[in-house]
Amino acid sequence: MSDPTFRVRVTKDHLVFSAAHFITFNGNVCERLHGHNWRTAVEVTGPLDENSYVFDFIALRDRLQEIVLGLDHHVLLPAHHPKIRVTQREREVEATFEERRWIFPREDCVILPIANTTAELIARWIGERLWDVLKPTAAGHIHALQIEVEENFGQWAICTLDVTKL
Repeated sequence: MSDPTFRVRVTKDHLVFSAAHFITFNGNVCERLHGHNWRTAVEVTGPLDENSYVFDFIALRDRLQEIVLGLDHHVLLPAHHPKIRVTQREREVEATFEERRWIFPREDCVILPIANTTAELIARWIGERLWDVLKPTAAGHIHALQIEVEENFGQWAICTLDVTKL
């Protein structure tokens, strides 16, 4: 008989963030600036520990909550987009794409180290940040971390990270 696989999953009504973004697709199509009430969930996979659980639900919830709060009520901008230029100044952030230009108060922006502010890449970024926080206590025990980001009701992006390789 093979060893069972165990997973724990956390999603709560407060693991949400309201944020604005825009994405580009098909080369030169750029969406209008708009916002979502993004919901998140996290799932970790691994063996049972000496307490007979994969990972502490409360610790997992609290670490994800910290990340989500950092995104809440901000404009999300990509730092590594090939055509969107994001320039930070003392009091403002300017984003340009072809002939379009947006100016935001600096404190209203989160500039993410991603190529496009898609739900998929936001999920990956959240997952990598979460793993950075969990790694000191979970490395060698957790095998995979899955982050889900719901952009609109019923529209989820899911990123699974093999944390044994991170």
